[in-house]
Amino acid sequence: MLRRLQLLVLVVVLVVAAFSTGLPFLFFLVYVGLLVGGGSYVLTRLGLSDLEAGYAVSQLTGHVGDRLRVTYTLRNTGRMPKPWLEVHNPTTLPGGLTGRALSLGGRKERSWLVRAPLLRRGHFRIEPLMIRTGDPFGFFEATAAVGQGISLVVYPRIDALPLWRLPPANIEGAHASPERTLQTTPLATAVRPYAPGDAMNRIHWRSTARLGEIQVKEFDLEQTADAWLFLDLEAAAETGEGDRSTTEVGVRAAASIAAKALGENRAVGLTASVHRLTVLPADRGARQRLKILQLLAAVEADGPVPLSEALLTGLNRLRRGMTAIVVTATDDPAFIRPLATLRSRGIGCVVVLLDQSAFADDTDPAAAETRRQRVRAVRYTLAEFELPTYMIGPDQPLEEALA
Repeated sequence: MLRRLQLLVLVVVLVVAAFSTGLPFLFFLVYVGLLVGGGSYVLTRLGLSDLEAGYAVSQLTGHVGDRLRVTYTLRNTGRMPKPWLEVHNPTTLPGGLTGRALSLGGRKERSWLVRAPLLRRGHFRIEPLMIRTGDPFGFFEATAAVGQGISLVVYPRIDALPLWRLPPANIEGAHASPERTLQTTPLATAVRPYAPGDAMNRIHWRSTARLGEIQVKEFDLEQTADAWLFLDLEAAAETGEGDRSTTEVGVRAAASIAAKALGENRAVGLTASVHRLTVLPADRGARQRLKILQLLAAVEADGPVPLSEALLTGLNRLRRGMTAIVVTATDDPAFIRPLATLRSRGIGCVVVLLDQSAFADDTDPAAAETRRQRVRAVRYTLAEFELPTYMIGPDQPLEEALA
């Protein structure tokens, strides 16, 4: 805009000077200015004509550590070449998507691939493709938006936990088959839409009436101990930054443990202590896995409620034979007493404790020592009540910490 104003002022001054003095040289400069300005305007106006463009993403969901592949295609259907084009995708993804400046001859096509690493979990947006062109002098420019924006969900990374085992509970069965049985058993665990061939006696009439379409029951071969995850994201207890924060490591631990339990055909429930207490009822299978990952992709460390209060609210949901798994970074031992009462109810318990003193970057030696003492006090109290505990540090692989 500034250069366009400068060009206009220059042309006006030259026209006034030329007609005032009548010098041929000034008229020559006026003609050159009009030619340059007019040519630049026409070139810019034609720069985006006869263009076809588009982009395609390889996936709409992914995990931290995956690579998103975006394929771009730009085609010039006219005879006139396009000497300068700038192509880019505005996005909220950390690191963005690499743009490209290129020229395109007549009747030519260009395609290229951009690989973008997924660095952080969350919900992100990729806006429509933006194409910009202009003249060589920078007086004019034209832009166009192509396509529609898309939403991308990045789930937390799931680590393999080959040595992780839940503590035995009163209903600890053998390793259950991950496939649901076609036979009718005493253990009806879920419902699904009716499919041709399903028996009439498997119809779940209450779900059918509620959803407005026929739902049938699904059965498991044997009963296994269910798990309930309590993810503590109290804002006052979170320390560290980025991937080395207790928030990210805790979310990753919860996702990995849930994936391991669901892979063993256990029903898994989740209570997340965020800005409001969020509860996912216990269920099993791929649908529950997706629900848990979607929740964990969006949670932040903004919980106002201490873990002890969240446990008093959520432990009533547990029944005999279940296992409570608490993932927390708190150094307040008040949460331990509610867990100590679970044994008398026939409920197993395990605590995954994030070492707050290791995650915190305390510059004051006295503050660092105080934090270490509080963490040691929590560990001592957990041992006193004989609660199984796993400690996780900022740079420790989960498969080792949870072995």
